[in-house]
Amino acid sequence: MVGAGWVARDFVLPAIAADPHAHLVGVHDRDPAALEGLDDGAPAFDDLDDLLAAPGLDAVYVATPNHAHAPVVLAAATAGIPVLCEKPLAHDVPTAEEMVAATAGLLAGTAFDQRFHPAHEAIAAMVAGDELGVVTTVRIVYGCWLPPDWATPVGGRDNWRVDPARAGGGAMIDLAPHGVDLTGRLLGEDVVDLVALTATRVHDYVDPTADDTAVLAGRTASGTLLSHHVSFSTADPLPRRRLEVVGTRAQLVAEDTLGQDPGGRLTRIDATTGVAEPVPFDAAAGPFTRQLAAFGAAVRGEAPWPYPLDRDLALHALLMEAACP
Repeated sequence: MVGAGWVARDFVLPAIAADPHAHLVGVHDRDPAALEGLDDGAPAFDDLDDLLAAPGLDAVYVATPNHAHAPVVLAAATAGIPVLCEKPLAHDVPTAEEMVAATAGLLAGTAFDQRFHPAHEAIAAMVAGDELGVVTTVRIVYGCWLPPDWATPVGGRDNWRVDPARAGGGAMIDLAPHGVDLTGRLLGEDVVDLVALTATRVHDYVDPTADDTAVLAGRTASGTLLSHHVSFSTADPLPRRRLEVVGTRAQLVAEDTLGQDPGGRLTRIDATTGVAEPVPFDAAAGPFTRQLAAFGAAVRGEAPWPYPLDRDLALHALLMEAACP
């Protein structure tokens, strides 16, 4: 694991530990403070090359800030090691293109954990089974509260997510990749047209170009529309994580399924009767656990990785173009 921030510590390490086929070989982070207090028993590596040469290493998970993804991915590619890189691929498109080119012929993926949430997998199965009729719209709200002085729980590190030089933007670049990717996962076809409006309405970030809210509108090739609101300025007690898939026969509403945790609620509303019924799914299974298990299966050659990096690059380019038209 390269990058030992709070997401990696709180969600990826437990996901690795939960997989009976996996074990952690080591952790590297350029910030020594981030390596303190690791209780997983795996050695901390000060040098990336030493980690990549560690015995028994089969794959690398990259969780550095966006602008620092590329050096790690390129080093892993040079060593011929499969790599799973956090979203978005990079802070800009040229760097992402370089990463995709370097990993050609190598197992490589983007860590979009929301693809693997059991509720979202249930939605995708219902869409594929034509249970909703013609799907006209996907509506997504995904927000949180991220003030300028927010610091990660590990080592008091700074808020790089609102530094466009490192992140590539603000709320839109951090949160909207999930929704754009997930729309394709749910529908079986990707967004091909995308426009966006951004604003900074609440937070006084050091760089005023970092947005704290954005709305996006997209369209797939067949004409299904996407309406997506992301926010760093939605107070945590407010309803802020909602996904709706609207069809001519039924509408699905997923509440609190977006994010890192398992659980949430999924409801089907019949278009004829208006009756709302819960849709069962495995509420105990977390998206990170399922994602790591799926990538591990691909590393072992037991199952293909179903999300080619070229596809992720195309969506990244579409999003970045919408952010800076």
